Amino acid sequence: MKTAIFEKPGQMSVQIVQKPTIEKRDDVIIKVIRACVCGSDLWAYANGDEKAEHSVNDGHEAIGIVEENGSDITTVQPGDFVVVPFTHGCGECDACLAGFDGTCDRHEAPTNWSNGFQSEYIRFHYANWALVKVPGQPSDYSEGMIKSLLTLADVMPTGYHAARSANVQPGDKVVVIGDGAVGQCAVIAAKMRGASQIVMMSRHEDRQQMALQSGATAVVSERGEEGIAKVRETLGGGADAVLECVGTEVAVEQAFGVLHNGGRIGAVGVPHYQNYQLGDTFFQNFAFAGGSASVTTYDKRLLLKEVLDGNINPGRVFTNTYDLDDVNQAYQDMQNRKSIKSMLVVAD
Repeated sequence: MKTAIFEKPGQMSVQIVQKPTIEKRDDVIIKVIRACVCGSDLWAYANGDEKAEHSVNDGHEAIGIVEENGSDITTVQPGDFVVVPFTHGCGECDACLAGFDGTCDRHEAPTNWSNGFQSEYIRFHYANWALVKVPGQPSDYSEGMIKSLLTLADVMPTGYHAARSANVQPGDKVVVIGDGAVGQCAVIAAKMRGASQIVMMSRHEDRQQMALQSGATAVVSERGEEGIAKVRETLGGGADAVLECVGTEVAVEQAFGVLHNGGRIGAVGVPHYQNYQLGDTFFQNFAFAGGSASVTTYDKRLLLKEVLDGNINPGRVFTNTYDLDDVNQAYQDMQNRKSIKSMLVVAD
């Protein structure tokens, strides 16, 4: 089968490798229909991120068809159309029952997370609860709906996780930091949860327009102290909640700067900072929460129905589409901000 390979920073390739097989009783083999590139994949692509050269791709979002089940699988069967999450919760431990399957107690990191999805076939481990069954077959859906279903593997649940972690409530004033696909989905999530004002911090006109279409009420392009002042002027004071979707120290500092005392941060950007001291925020009574998204929980409880009913359209984040053979271009275009999120067509 074909699979994408991380050759070195700035270079992906496609190679022929052995098709995966069932290794454990709770494995499922899935034929991938669509995959994509995540903003987190770009950390390694751009600068190495301590990733070994000539190694498995970081792709972790897919939709596909179940091809083969391990003997313990009871929830899906061959031929089922499924969302393939980047997480592998069990659905039974205390964390999963509390709605935090992204950090399942039984399946600890890194076994709770996926990679290698930019491939024609994948072996999905811990599969009995985590897969999300979609009614019908891919051919039953428009390409626009296929795109939205693909977002349910990661970015839409991650955006929602930012809003949930920040406990966004009806009437809240919310700021979204990060105008990539996760930030765009965070805007959708804040609107779903009833925010009265949603400010997107963005410097790019195409992303600003997308955020406004998805429910943002204002855009602030400034950064640093100027950006903080502009946000506070726009909101008539500090924000109730900030959805931090970048993962850098600068983004976290910006988040704390726009909050009023007692405000809340939902952080879902993969952290790439070491020195920020949360103790420094003690005298502002800030609440800081977030982490790996509860993909299966959110999809099963809420998001799949919202997509199928047409109430939300997160698929608009896929602004460019590529064949799997063109995976390096898909990465390059995201890295160069020519694409908000790149979708890979793997099979019909």
